[in-house]
Amino acid sequence: MDTEAVRTFVRAAEVGQLQHAADELGVTQQAVSKRIAALERELEVRLFTRTARGVELTLDGQAFLPHARTIVAGVDRAVTAVRPGSRALRIDVLGRRSAQAVILHDYWRSHPGTDLDVVALKTDDPHVAAAAVQAGDVDASFRSVTDPATLPRDVRMVHAFDSPLELLVGPRHPLASARTLTPSRLRKLRIWVPGIVPRSEWAEFYDELATAFDLRIDAAGPHFGDEVLLDTLADSADVATLVGSRDRYMWPTNHDLRRIPIVNPTLAYPISLMLPRANPHPGLRPVIEHFADLAPLPEPVWRPSWAIAPS
Repeated sequence: MDTEAVRTFVRAAEVGQLQHAADELGVTQQAVSKRIAALERELEVRLFTRTARGVELTLDGQAFLPHARTIVAGVDRAVTAVRPGSRALRIDVLGRRSAQAVILHDYWRSHPGTDLDVVALKTDDPHVAAAAVQAGDVDASFRSVTDPATLPRDVRMVHAFDSPLELLVGPRHPLASARTLTPSRLRKLRIWVPGIVPRSEWAEFYDELATAFDLRIDAAGPHFGDEVLLDTLADSADVATLVGSRDRYMWPTNHDLRRIPIVNPTLAYPISLMLPRANPHPGLRPVIEHFADLAPLPEPVWRPSWAIAPS
């Protein structure tokens, strides 16, 4: 069924004149007449009778009108749900418990009227996320392309915030009682980070981090999920992992895991935001301004070579 013909029928029924309906819809009266005639042929009923003052609904037209209004309202809602500028601001995050999602939630709590749609694209390749931004499938993506020259020409990348790293260990680990740690104290530790995907941004991050501080980053074995990782840490006296300070992890109280900040320098995972160069969603600007208001990390700070400098 032609939804524009249904919309035309509804407007003609509401205003009672085909010319008025044509004026509101921005078409000719002849176009309105053709749409309604086509709709009548499809339904095999007459919807209007002509009068001296315009048109009136037939009994079939009266029966069809409430359903037609429902169709038009449904189409309008569907269009609004996907059209940039009218639909919710749609932002891609790496995960629902990531620092990105946490900070977006903080923003939404301070701006509760924001129409926000937080999604997690099922890809580890930031170039796929960049293509989704380019296509308008998402308005922005918290991903980093470590070589900006490989970004689509109409997509740009800005610094969002830095996520400081913490060492996460179980209660029997030798460093469990430390209040803070310097990177030099992490040398020779087994730092297990399962699930590092080759050529992903985090693979490049951990490669540079290990080289810069002579660390042993172990990505061996499949990643069976955070729960298995946390269980392993709770039971181990020598395995540790690295997590972002704002990342959300939940574990049973008897695990007694410890999150220990790393300082002098602070190890910063740079979080970037990819967005269109032209006509970004109007809701993006206040979100980016929210990132700029976040407290800076304590100096000194180490960042990988490909990090975008905070503005």
